[in-house]
Order: sequence, then C-alpha cells, then structure tokens
Amino acid sequence: MVKVGKSLTMFALKAHLPINGMIKRTIFAQFCGGENITECSKTIDQLSKFGIGTILDYSVEGKTSDEDFEATVQEIIDTILTAAKHSSIPFAVFKITGIAEFSILEKSNNNFEDLNDDERERYQKIVSRVDKICKSAFDNKVPVFIDAEESWIQDTIDRICLDMMKKYNRSESIVFNTLQMYRHDRLSYLNEMIDLAKKGGFHYGIKLVRGAYMEKERERAEQFGYTSPIQPNKESSDRDFNLALETIIENISHVSLCAGTHNEESSLYLTELIEKHGLEKNDKRIYFAQLLGMSDHISYNLSDGGYNVAKYVPYGPVKEVMPYLLRRANENTSVAGQTSRELTLIIREKKRRNS
Repeated sequence: MVKVGKSLTMFALKAHLPINGMIKRTIFAQFCGGENITECSKTIDQLSKFGIGTILDYSVEGKTSDEDFEATVQEIIDTILTAAKHSSIPFAVFKITGIAEFSILEKSNNNFEDLNDDERERYQKIVSRVDKICKSAFDNKVPVFIDAEESWIQDTIDRICLDMMKKYNRSESIVFNTLQMYRHDRLSYLNEMIDLAKKGGFHYGIKLVRGAYMEKERERAEQFGYTSPIQPNKESSDRDFNLALETIIENISHVSLCAGTHNEESSLYLTELIEKHGLEKNDKRIYFAQLLGMSDHISYNLSDGGYNVAKYVPYGPVKEVMPYLLRRANENTSVAGQTSRELTLIIREKKRRNS
C-alpha cells in the first residue's frame, strides 16, 4: 500500500486533485502537529499533560531561492519566540539545507578555498542566516538543534555549528550539533569536540541519533568509489551510540545531551548511566526525544519515571511536508519495523488489561 500510495499521492498533489483533506486526516495526523504553529497548540497541550515537551520542527524542504530561505529563517525564529513563551517547548530545531543552497554546502565541504568570490558571498549569507537564528535562540534562552545531514555536506555543517557554539555557548549549551552514530567516525569526532570545548571554555551541545541517510550514503560511496562512512552493521552503530552516551555523561559538566532514539535498550542504558553517576533524573542537561507518532511507549514511560522527554512535532503545509511523511511511511513498512513492534505492544497491553 505504501509503495503504490507514494506514487499515487505525489501524482494527485501535482495534478491538484482534492486529496489534502484525506492526507491530513490520516498519515499527516499521525506524524505532524498541524500546518502552522497555531494548529500545533492542541498537540503541545496534549503532550504537556503527560509531562512531555514539544520541539516544533518546520519540515518544509526543497526550497532554492533567497526569498524562500529568508522566509524559513523567520519561521524558525517564530518557533523560538513561541518556545520562549511556553515552558512545554524546551528546544527549537532546523536543518541548514532549509536555509541554504545545497551546492554551496557541498563545495565548501570539500575545500572552502575552492569557492570563488560569488560562492563565498553566498556562503556568508548562509552563515548569516544561521547566526540570526542562533542569536535569537541565545537572546530568548531557547536551545536550538542543528540537524545532521548527508556526509558530503556535514563537514560544512559541523564547521558552522562549532563557530556558533564558540560564540553562544560560553555559559550553557544554546546551540546543539547532531551526531549520527551510524557513521563510524563520529565517536572519535565526539571526543575531539569535547576536548576542544574544555580547552576553549565553551559548552558543547549534542543531539545524539543513529541516523537517517544510510542507504543514500552507501549508494553514493559505491557510485564514486570511496569508502562508505557507514558502520559495517547495526551492532556497531548500537555500540558506538552507547559508548557516546557513556562519554557524554562522564563529561556532563562540559556538555548537554539530547538522546534522540527509538531504541529501548539505549534509552534504558541512559537511565542507568544517570543513576550510576548520581545525577538527577530531570537534570536539565539531559533530555530524551522521539518523533511524534512513534515510540510513545518510550516517551510516556520515561516521562512517568521523572526524566526529561520531548517529542519532535513536525508541521507545515500538507504538500510541503510530504517528503517527511513519505520517509516516515517507508520506515514503518517493515514487519520488523517500528510500527509493527508498537502494534504488538498495544495488542499485548490490551490483552493484559482485559485479563
């Protein structure tokens, strides 16, 4: 159904067929909070009742003009201003590709010196947009996540993130970089950044995830004949994720953590590390996060146990967030995937309650 539905949905949207209502009542309602910040209010309030925070994620992709980039910057700043007024919105988030030309990010990833004068000017525009967002986050005391992306632009993102941290993270973590642990080089990078933060006198904000671009990364590595940055297997990713948790908790006086994971074992392991190191369950430097519509059994149980938990709540016009929705649909089609596992848990719980 997903394979056929993806093609039919995209065709229907391009042909301007009246299917927005159907999408909004089904897959959109499962994974998104609304088409704008106001529409997300109901989701924010519902999560807040159970002690779960909201991370408003403007999930519009594929823009290419300066006008669109500037509009997206303002939308992200609006999420920051909204968060500043609501204790139930602990973070803001954005993707640099939402406010930047991909080609400039890619070319500067290889060698910044390769940029010509015009490209350097466009690169500085990107940095200015990021700085405008981070300054708003700093002024309003709302930490902001900068999402990780493909490896062939990630060095550029890492460089910009680091500059923002040095500028805005002097007394606490305001700017967070995202580390994808399905890359085999991220654990050593994490240790390098923590050492740099200690020496530089700033805090390093880390959102830790397993990753979202695995198939694309492997295909590109094979196409261009370079060594894939992806771990050899899932066990290696799991190992490095948990080792990263250990490293972060051991250095918690210099870092802040958001563990973005749908993995039960890693979530449990982080709770054990918190206890082992004598930290409070609700230590403001440590958060758990999951996507709206996924892993509710993790989110709600952690919150009930007294830990800091937030849900990513994507939003945007139905047509604009379709790429995000299709990725979620793909992720949840496997028999061994997230939805099947959660459905099994729900059925088991219903049986327990009726017994």
